[in-house]
Amino acid sequence: MTTSARIVVPLVVVLLILIGANTPILVRAEETTSIQQILDEPRIYHLRHVTLRGTVRDVQPLDPYSAADGKIACYGAYLFRLEDDEATIPVAVLGICGRPIVRDPEVEDGDRIEVSATIQAPSHGGYYLSFKGLKMATEQEGVVQAVADRILPIVE
Repeated sequence: MTTSARIVVPLVVVLLILIGANTPILVRAEETTSIQQILDEPRIYHLRHVTLRGTVRDVQPLDPYSAADGKIACYGAYLFRLEDDEATIPVAVLGICGRPIVRDPEVEDGDRIEVSATIQAPSHGGYYLSFKGLKMATEQEGVVQAVADRILPIVE
């Protein structure tokens, strides 16, 4: 057996034993960003992907809306506020476009969650999701919104 095989084979055996023994393997979680950090410097976070943790408040399902091109309808979108110890940020969950479906919100008021999202900050143009569907952001509106792409429950 070569030297590299003497090292690799035992490592593979140990990994297979751990997987077969249902032993959890620790993985480093993504670092979370505080909501207050985003609100303090929204331009720095514009279009950045972040991980947020907090409590769900004010879940609001939305009526179907038109995508930016105005031709395709999107269904199942909803809004909520995410609250941590210091601040609150609106979170949008975009609809599924092109297929008329019924989709209930994945969260309820009071749920503790971790959200992976892209931050949409004011004065950069772009769109944000409102109760009237997609709207163009303007500097006067001062909209800072997290657009969720993954929501996980926090199990404590």
